[in-house]
Amino acid sequence: MAKLESPIAGKIFQIMIEVGQAVTDEDELMIIEAMKMENPVFSDDAGTVKEILVKVGDTVVEGQALAIIE
Repeated sequence: MAKLESPIAGKIFQIMIEVGQAVTDEDELMIIEAMKMENPVFSDDAGTVKEILVKVGDTVVEGQALAIIE
């Protein structure tokens, strides 16, 4: 089980995944808005999305878990 972690502090702008969705290494999963820039968050592992821990509009800190991929 792998945790998708936020690479930067900011606000969740868009979530492109759903629970149960298969993802591959380097898929774009979310976008975090920080300093008026949209920063993509990519998958580090291939697997299936088991849980999404944030929603659009949530403020996150660097290193915070965003989703669980198994």
